[in-house]
Amino acid sequence: MKKILDLSTWNRREHYQFFSQLDEPFHGIIADVDCSKAYAFCKQEQQSFFLYYLHKTLIAINHTEAMRYRIENQQVVVYDTIHVNATISRADHTFGFCPIYFKPDFSQFAPEAQLAMQKVKDSSGLCFNDECARDDVIHFSAMPWIKFTGITHARQLDGRDSVPKISVGKCEQKHGKMLMPVGTFVHHGLVDAYHVHQFLQRLEIELQS
Repeated sequence: MKKILDLSTWNRREHYQFFSQLDEPFHGIIADVDCSKAYAFCKQEQQSFFLYYLHKTLIAINHTEAMRYRIENQQVVVYDTIHVNATISRADHTFGFCPIYFKPDFSQFAPEAQLAMQKVKDSSGLCFNDECARDDVIHFSAMPWIKFTGITHARQLDGRDSVPKISVGKCEQKHGKMLMPVGTFVHHGLVDAYHVHQFLQRLEIELQS
């Protein structure tokens, strides 16, 4: 479900109009997030760390209203629930796009996500379809081989893309904590640095709970 925002009364109306005119309205922020408790829990319980932090990411995204804004047909809408289109790697070092639907309960989310991921792993090519092109998602990629400090994304600069791109990198033990780099790439007409802070703050809370 979604609702259309009334731009005439929206306090971000001028921000949206200004940044939407730019050739590249997206901005990116990289930050380390403390995932010590989540990492230790998954190792102890033999849970998938990837699925665990992906689920926590979706919780944080859905908790942050600005991350649920999308631009559709020159209108701004806000979705009730955001899901994920993730890139899933294969043994041959290719990847495919994998739609995964958010469930608040991890015990329901994980098995459905594993089935969706296995389907991609057993296939070939990008697996791009209409389901992948939905707006009520985030685009998510994991790069567990790279402790990155910056990232850009391939995009078509036609003004239609407003889906946040979230990337995570290689965890690193530092000052007694397990830190994970999180890259957040978002449309500046919809999301400011403060909203990225809200998302990252909530994500860290979830990973430490």
